[in-house]
This record gives sequence, structure tokens and C-alpha cells, in this order.
Amino acid sequence: MPAVEAIRSYDVLTEIARKNFAEMSSQFQTAVRFVLDHPDEVAVSSMRTIASRSGVQPATLVRLAQSLGFEGWLAFRQLFVDRLRARPEPYAAKARALLARGPTKELIAEIFRAHCGNLEHTELQIGPDLLRAARALKRARTVHVAGFRACYSLAFAFQYVYRLFRRSVTLMGGEGGTLEMQVRGIEPDDAVLVISFAPYSIEARKVAEAAREVGAMVVALTDSVVAPIALHADVRLLFSVSSPSFFPSQVGGIAAVESLLEMLVLQSGDASVRQIAATERQLYQSGAYEQPSTRLSRGRPSKRLARRPIKRLAS
Repeated sequence: MPAVEAIRSYDVLTEIARKNFAEMSSQFQTAVRFVLDHPDEVAVSSMRTIASRSGVQPATLVRLAQSLGFEGWLAFRQLFVDRLRARPEPYAAKARALLARGPTKELIAEIFRAHCGNLEHTELQIGPDLLRAARALKRARTVHVAGFRACYSLAFAFQYVYRLFRRSVTLMGGEGGTLEMQVRGIEPDDAVLVISFAPYSIEARKVAEAAREVGAMVVALTDSVVAPIALHADVRLLFSVSSPSFFPSQVGGIAAVESLLEMLVLQSGDASVRQIAATERQLYQSGAYEQPSTRLSRGRPSKRLARRPIKRLAS
């Protein structure tokens, strides 16, 4: 096990626990699974409460902390306390701070710099896992896509474009309180793409948990390795959401969605190109797309427009 000096944050603890999970005893696995799934409870509850809730003895929690290089439970728990304190500020508080700054040119420039930084950071984080995620989705019998509230637009965009060259893609929206019914449609041979960033949607976690329970592949597109959906994911795609505004930036998420779709086209090869062409023809034929005007495209005005007199503007 690593020395305590190597574990200075909750993120590092999570990664080390995952890497060593298979080698742990069954009691340690039970304890680790609980503390990673319920980090807020660890931060605010006593050791005996956590032991009772997780189904292990208090001594097991102490030994787990020591096996990871901590002196005891209190030092181990401190990482969970620090994580809780580091949560993002509420939207209202950030909006209030934004009003105090006023509409300055510096603020506009800062927003665009943040977007550029998010794209660069997202590229560094997401690159190695894009191909793994694309392979997982391509192998699936059906791909279910879930994103709620602010993440719905990202989920919808992914599902819409993916449907251009694959039919077995569904969007989970939970309209009319039907999320539980939609979740029951996930099969072991399926894959689920779940999208969520802080503050995390409860529905997104429920979808990830349900997919995990039936053995479906879970791909999490999120902002943190310890996001609730990331803890249940087989593949994690991380994007940056930093912004001087009151609301998290979605630029990195959009770039991640488009990059994943590119990988899926490459994975499918010529078959995806043929399907895209067929879908595009159908959209034009059905009237969903405006037909291109050959006359206007050559720069020639229509007869109706040509007969209209040009009125002089008053000087």
C-alpha cells in the first residue's frame, strides 16, 4: 500500500482504492465501496455510525485506514471533510459576486480565456479514454444516453447526432416521472452514457447505479473522478467546467461530445458514412431540411424579387 504522503486528497485516495480494490479482503472491499459511495456521510458521521451503515466492524475501518498509510480513522476521515468544504459555491453566491464586478471588458475577456482553458484541460484529460469509450459504445446492443437539467442539452446533442448513423440509441429523459420505467429497459449487453457535473443530478446517479446493477457498460462524462456517476463508471471522460460566471461552463462538455462522436464514426468506418448519407437524404425528402435553391446559390435573384422596384432612401 502507498505511504500516507502519497494520499493528500480525496481524488488520490479514490484512485488508489480503485487500483488496489481487487487485492483487498472482502471486509475491506465492503468498507471501501460504502465510503466511496457515501463520502458526505463519512465527513459528518461518527466511525461507529459508518461501521453500522456499511455492515463492518469499527475495527475494520481503522485497519483499512492504516493499510492505506494513515495513522487512524480520524486522519483518513479528514480527506472526506476537506472534500465537503471544497464544494462549489452556490449559484446565487457566484451571481452576487458577478454583479459586484459589473459588465466590464475585462470580464468578457476572462470568460473567453476560461473557455479556452477548459478546452485545453479537457483535451488533456479526455484524450486517452476517448477510444475506450467509443469501443464500449460500439459493442453495445443498445446505447442509452442520460443527462438531466443543464446536462440535458449535451445528452440530446449526442443522441441526435449518433442517431444519424445508428438506430439503437435512446435518450432517457424521465418525462412524466417515467425514469424508473426507462431504467428497467437497460439490459446487460447495453451501454449507458451518463452526463453530469456539479451540483450533481440525483437522476444521473440513479441511472448509473441501475446500469451497474444489471451489468451494463457505464461511460461517465463528468467533471470529477469522484463525481457520483464516476464511481459507478467503467470509463470516465472528464471535462473542465471552470468559469468566472455564476454557472459552470459547458464548452468542454460540448467538445467532449463531439470528439466522442468522431471516434464512433471512425470505429464504424464506411458503414457509418453510408448511414449518414441515407439519413441526410431522408431528411431532405421529408421536408425536415430546407431544399437548397440552385437559383439563389448562383447569385441570381428570383423573378419576383427582380420585378420589385428599388426604393431610394431619403437623404
